[in-house]
Amino acid sequence: MARLFGYVDVTDTGFIVAVLSIVFNPLFWNVVARLEHKTRVFSRVFGSAHAACYCLGAVILLLNCVRSHCFTEAMKSQPKLEGWDCHWTYYSGVAILAVGTLFVISSFLALGFTGTFLGDYFGILMEAKVTSFPFSVLDNPMYWGSTAIYLGWSLMHASPAGLLLTAVVAISYTIAMLYEGPFTEEIYRQKQKGVKNK
Repeated sequence: MARLFGYVDVTDTGFIVAVLSIVFNPLFWNVVARLEHKTRVFSRVFGSAHAACYCLGAVILLLNCVRSHCFTEAMKSQPKLEGWDCHWTYYSGVAILAVGTLFVISSFLALGFTGTFLGDYFGILMEAKVTSFPFSVLDNPMYWGSTAIYLGWSLMHASPAGLLLTAVVAISYTIAMLYEGPFTEEIYRQKQKGVKNK
């Protein structure tokens, strides 16, 4: 393990920017979504909850493009692990990336745009918890699928820096899940309580 990370210059500016972009994304969307849930400020500014949610979704997509670019540039600026620069590692990375993509796309299709991009914080609630694939296989498949995409991309490039950045992605998402999960459950608990009181 120490040998693997001997290939990574964590003081490289591109690496630091990649780490910051990885950490910033879930922090940003959780802060914005909670602010919206408490104040409805963005729904008022954009004229409706749906318009505000779509704008947040567009910003999240843009931030994800920036994060992916920073991740790739940080990987490319660091040395490859020679022993991994082979067909076996490359195609293993392709397979992992494909599985991650399957989880991300199928999650999006199951949740829809507003379900994917924190619509419940905007008061746009789903009728019931989604239990179809990929949620029947894995909790938080969007996050784990995204992590798998970065892992596959790192293996395809035989990049120790990419592997370390993938660990940062996984840790950031794990922390986000610890905050989002209970909060979202409480939103739906309140919805159920409101239905019972009618």
